[in-house]
Amino acid sequence: MVTVSFPDSSWRDDVGPVEGVTALVWDPTDPPPTQELDVFVAPYMGGPDLIEPVAQVPSVRLVQLLSAGVDAALPVVPEHVAIANAHGVHDAATAELAVGLVLASQRGFDEFATAQAKGEWLPRRFRPGLADKRVLILGYGSVGSAIGRRLAPFEVELTAVASRARGGDDLVESIHGTDELLDLLPQHDIVISVLPGTAATRGILGAETLAALPDGALVVNVGRGPALDTEAALAEAGRLRFALDVTDPEPLPTGHPLWSAPGVIISPHVGGVTEAFRPRMVALLREQLARLVAGEEPIHVVDRG
Repeated sequence: MVTVSFPDSSWRDDVGPVEGVTALVWDPTDPPPTQELDVFVAPYMGGPDLIEPVAQVPSVRLVQLLSAGVDAALPVVPEHVAIANAHGVHDAATAELAVGLVLASQRGFDEFATAQAKGEWLPRRFRPGLADKRVLILGYGSVGSAIGRRLAPFEVELTAVASRARGGDDLVESIHGTDELLDLLPQHDIVISVLPGTAATRGILGAETLAALPDGALVVNVGRGPALDTEAALAEAGRLRFALDVTDPEPLPTGHPLWSAPGVIISPHVGGVTEAFRPRMVALLREQLARLVAGEEPIHVVDRG
């Protein structure tokens, strides 16, 4: 038998019975329900404080996250415990939001919404649009490629950048490494960051890289907030535009200058928050548990190196 804890009864009920699995509920603000636990399903978007209690149960061999990002888990999960993320579950929803933020900024939806609230009919003016724009996707993994697939029909020119250079796919001829970023940025109108939260990505979009972008360029962040240096973004706001689903700090405090910076659109970290999330996550959880019951290795285990 494999014993799994879910963060609340709704997840246990939605996953339903899986042969060979004993399902428990563990809200990690409470003591563990048992010391014989194999899999800990962490709360969605929970901070390290809601994952750290897993160290109290030495029998746990897998922490299953409901998010694609793993930055909250890495510092607090014991080294001997595997961490699996929700690879693929959030790709479509996050890609939808990325494209939505691009269109909102390029076509002025933020200005239209403000004007509507005041009952004001704005004068027409030509806006950047999306067709024929040069778009760089920074962090070309499964979410990055999902964004690329949705952008391609808009007749854009796509560039993909990942941690290291490698061969391309059906969307791009080649994938560039981040060591080429400074040379690539001046030739692009839009940058979409899908970077995870790691020491290597912190501040990668900083003063030097933002300065390399042409006037009027748009920076979209749907990855992790610290990839974009907030002070550098504030210094460039007005010359550049920003559409941010994630920020540093997060949540963004009331009165923070980013709220009122010119040309900035902010959404409250909702990239994966659509009705597609739960059924896709339930399917992944059922597959993961069935694999463990069969004695197979878990899927989507992250490299902790």
